[in-house]
Amino acid sequence: MDERLDLVFSALADPTRRAILVLLLEDDMAVTDVAEPFEMSLAAISKHLAILTRAGLISQEKRGRVKWCKLEPDSLRDASIWMQSFGQFEAVNLDAFEKFLETELKSAF
Repeated sequence: MDERLDLVFSALADPTRRAILVLLLEDDMAVTDVAEPFEMSLAAISKHLAILTRAGLISQEKRGRVKWCKLEPDSLRDASIWMQSFGQFEAVNLDAFEKFLETELKSAF
């Protein structure tokens, strides 16, 4: 699972790939349509799509002559669960913690 999370977070680290995922929220898109809003070559977009595919964030399917991309939202589940686990801890108030320690240490001696 760690390797899978590494792939997902690595793919999400790039703003172009995050923008591609946002585009695919609407519907499946042909690779050429995905590439249209970006000022880069089709080859560069294809590399981004390959990374997203390897991470399981999208799938690609050939329909006739056209390659289509589809968002795979379930692939974010493990990453989401991992991130939510950090929400169980509240921010520590260091001043209050220091006062608590002082009180406890004074009463212990």
